[in-house]
Amino acid sequence: MDSVMHWLLNSVYVLLLTCLSPLIVWRMVRHGRYRRGLAAKLLGRLQRPPGVRPVVWFHAVSVGEVVQLQKIVLEFRRATADRFAVLVTTSTDTGFELAQQRFPDCTVDWFPLDFSWAVRRAISRVQPVQVVLMELELWPGFMAACRNRGIPVAIVNARLSERSFRRYLRVRGLLQPMFSGLRLIAAQSPAIAERLRLLGARPDALQITGSIKFDGAECRDDHPGLSALRAAFRMEHSGPVLVAGSTQEPEEQLILDAWQQLLPECPDLTLILVPRHRERFDAVAELVQQRGCSLIRRSAGAMPVDLSAARDSLGRPAVRLLDTIGELSACWGLADLAFVGGSFGNRGGQNMIEPAAWGAAVLFGPHTWNFRDVVQVFLEANACLQLADPADLLPALRGLLQDPAAAQRLGATARQTVQRQQGAVAVTIRLLLERCELEQHLPVQVITRAA
Repeated sequence: MDSVMHWLLNSVYVLLLTCLSPLIVWRMVRHGRYRRGLAAKLLGRLQRPPGVRPVVWFHAVSVGEVVQLQKIVLEFRRATADRFAVLVTTSTDTGFELAQQRFPDCTVDWFPLDFSWAVRRAISRVQPVQVVLMELELWPGFMAACRNRGIPVAIVNARLSERSFRRYLRVRGLLQPMFSGLRLIAAQSPAIAERLRLLGARPDALQITGSIKFDGAECRDDHPGLSALRAAFRMEHSGPVLVAGSTQEPEEQLILDAWQQLLPECPDLTLILVPRHRERFDAVAELVQQRGCSLIRRSAGAMPVDLSAARDSLGRPAVRLLDTIGELSACWGLADLAFVGGSFGNRGGQNMIEPAAWGAAVLFGPHTWNFRDVVQVFLEANACLQLADPADLLPALRGLLQDPAAAQRLGATARQTVQRQQGAVAVTIRLLLERCELEQHLPVQVITRAA
């Protein structure tokens, strides 16, 4: 039966790869994507961490998941006294680059594509005693290979939007074997746990831990990234700062429109744009310059301070463009006002916890289904502003700029809300040790200390 399933899956994947090959080739040529890690992706030639320690394999699909995984891996290594070797895999170029930065003491590699030969070879080479997946990155071939070899698989920080749940429910019969085979599912909320149960997850595997994103928010006043960004962006003044992060088309245009209309009232208002995808960095830079605005790009590095470059010929502040990977979490620390992108349109929103943790006044649009439970927490605490329409952006920003005390109260409430929600990482690590049989690889004193 397994051989038939593998043949069917491989056939489907080959067909999809063939159909998508023109797009893939175009992106490889145009943007340089998908070129790296082909041996790992297509053939399963992953690196096994050196040494004889048992290996725990953590997977985070892209940048956002890599950021959240850092806290999990650090706490896991502390709780287990570093008795395990750690492999971190990811699926995107940007995720891989960030993982190399965030996990210098771990082996970092690419996750194999779900071809039977690739996942079998990857598992044979790595020989993990445990696989930990971030959020909901399930592949049937990989899950079947782990099941056949008796490797426990856990999902941490599990989330599943209502929209995705309705889609998955149509093919529940196909998904049920994957969900029922999971040893642990650490869900962000009761609603998510119930959706996963209806898809076939075992009730005894489901645990509600809250969102790791609340624990992963870095908001130290001595964060080294703050001073580096201030220097690179030549931010020597004390005016308000608006950061528009994880933006997607056409949100940069909306933000630029609002910013330019606010400048006569607030001439020291600094705007920092942070596009979600790096292949759009140049397009956003061109958009700014087409409007006649001066531009400072983070990718230019830390330049000697030249205050004249921070304003254009009309005395308006230059627009700052954060066109690097992995610095958004620090950039939120510069914000008095924070607009979280991906929320106007059909993208489902982006992480609004990080700017809230810094105490910024947080705004976002109506489309946030990927973070519905998080948004509900903030709305119930009156800790954010959710805008119904792009036309609401300008008056909302104007109101906060005209009443700085109200903006500060909103930011303080947001920060307190994040702090009240923290603790998911510690619970998750305890569950991993208890439910996934990792204790058999640890001395008794380590288990006692971790619990």
